[in-house]
Amino acid sequence: MTEDEQSGTLAFLQNFYTGVTLYMPREAEEPAAAAASPTPVAQPLRAPAPAAPAPAVASPVMPTPAPIGKLPSLAAVPPSAPLSPPQPVAAAAPVPAPVPTNPAAPAAAPPVAPYLLTTFSTLGDNPQGVVVLVRLPPEQFKKLPRNVFLNKLLQAIKLVMADVVLVNVEGPYPVALQNLRKEIAATHILAFGKNLLDVAVRTTQIYEPVQFPAVGLAYLSGAEVEMIEYDVSLKKRLWGGLQRMFLN
Repeated sequence: MTEDEQSGTLAFLQNFYTGVTLYMPREAEEPAAAAASPTPVAQPLRAPAPAAPAPAVASPVMPTPAPIGKLPSLAAVPPSAPLSPPQPVAAAAPVPAPVPTNPAAPAAAPPVAPYLLTTFSTLGDNPQGVVVLVRLPPEQFKKLPRNVFLNKLLQAIKLVMADVVLVNVEGPYPVALQNLRKEIAATHILAFGKNLLDVAVRTTQIYEPVQFPAVGLAYLSGAEVEMIEYDVSLKKRLWGGLQRMFLN
């Protein structure tokens, strides 16, 4: 059936049913449908059904990094807990430095003998090489050239005070001959006292002249001048020694 035939059939049926419109052109279909639709009835609002919970997805657990060099906060310490004072740290004991051992190092110098350090003072000249050796306080030593006994003694061996040199040993130790000869060309020594010359200690006897050929020295010792001056026996013993030393 064609479109025209359908239109004619609908028009016949429309006239057959009086008051009833069975055919409407297409242009009028949409407004008629809108009029024919029933009025919407207001429905009570309902809470929307809760949505089904989404399946829990396990989130990856990230490891918590450990704190580096983080000091505890003072706020975390309870007020009742007193802060402990810092503990002193004991200092490390110093390690002694190793002592270098050098076999090639020179040995320590031996101690110097005390008599090598003995000093002395002098009075007069010695063109004849005769030395009068004493140990006196400085004041008495200065007066010795005017001593009557000593001047007479020198005259007995054909000498005067100007021919000799007076030497005063300063200190308890004897004087060294090597030090004495640095200043005086001594060939004969008359010693009045004990332990006055190093080479004569424990090698000579009182009032006995001794020769030291190795050093070219003649030596005679006796008591102190003030003792011999007032003792006749000591004068005789000294005179005997002087004769053997100078007059023989």
